[in-house]
Amino acid sequence: MFDRNRREFMMLLGGAAAAWPFTARAQQTAKLPTIGFLNGGSPDGFAPMVAAFRQGLNEAGYVEGQNVAIEFRWAEGRNDRLPALAADLVNRHVAVIAATSMPAALAAKAATTTIPIVFEGGADPVEFGLVASLNRPGGNVTGITNFSGSTAAKIFELLHELIPNSGMIAVLLNPTSPSLSLSIARDAEAARRALGRQIQILNASTGDEIDAAFATLAKLRAGALLIGGDAFFTSRSVHLAMLAARYGIPAIYNAPEFPAAGGLMSYGASITDAYRQTGIYTGKVLKGAKPADLPILQPTKFKLVINLRTAKALGLNLPDKLLALADEVIE
Repeated sequence: MFDRNRREFMMLLGGAAAAWPFTARAQQTAKLPTIGFLNGGSPDGFAPMVAAFRQGLNEAGYVEGQNVAIEFRWAEGRNDRLPALAADLVNRHVAVIAATSMPAALAAKAATTTIPIVFEGGADPVEFGLVASLNRPGGNVTGITNFSGSTAAKIFELLHELIPNSGMIAVLLNPTSPSLSLSIARDAEAARRALGRQIQILNASTGDEIDAAFATLAKLRAGALLIGGDAFFTSRSVHLAMLAARYGIPAIYNAPEFPAAGGLMSYGASITDAYRQTGIYTGKVLKGAKPADLPILQPTKFKLVINLRTAKALGLNLPDKLLALADEVIE
């Protein structure tokens, strides 16, 4: 009887010892500071950007699962879901929110005035009330913006150079991103006056609406298309490039990730690098830096990237002047 009881006790002790590392690891993970990652797109379309975000965190001294945890929230193209997703992260008492789209940043700011927010976006953060100024943001928000007041004007000039004899330039916007849509629509109106070109604005906030917009472009015989910068469109870069090729429409985008996915042309700063910088800033906040004291970062270089393979597939003879301006040509 004694031996049997002793064996049962040792088995119980051994089982507890084997379970202890798993329990300890679970408790350790639960104690890690948590980043709330909020985005209007989908995880599949943003895999390279998430990898860049993690790289930035690593550069700041943080490795997911070791000394930091990340809670991901994706709106899957439905920006109307962002306020509820932001509120959920606030209720979970995350240490910082990385809001990686302009609508996500606005939703996060509306949800909390105490949890630090690091944003990434393409609109003017001062104009849309995210921060007080670029140098001293104030409040609980800081981040990275790819916005430049001259970017949109330059893109319209490039389209004018690309198709000088075609009347209409179409612009595709996501109406559920009102800040970006308003900014780009205003730039389109300025381009219409300056270049004397007809501008047609189309809206899409779902995959089906994107397909319908391209069918409309074909009926309108649009000469070229500008795709507005938005997380929803970024997550569908390959789909957009395929549709542009199918309908034979030259399209320009706001970041080099698009021609890398098969699009014709882009002018702007790298979204992937902006996510890396967002990771670095998030790490700084985790270490105790106050968002109010971290200036808004802006890109130092805007690149013109041209996909020559796509141009040939579209039957385009690109002007020598345009090719000479290119910072990168994909052959």
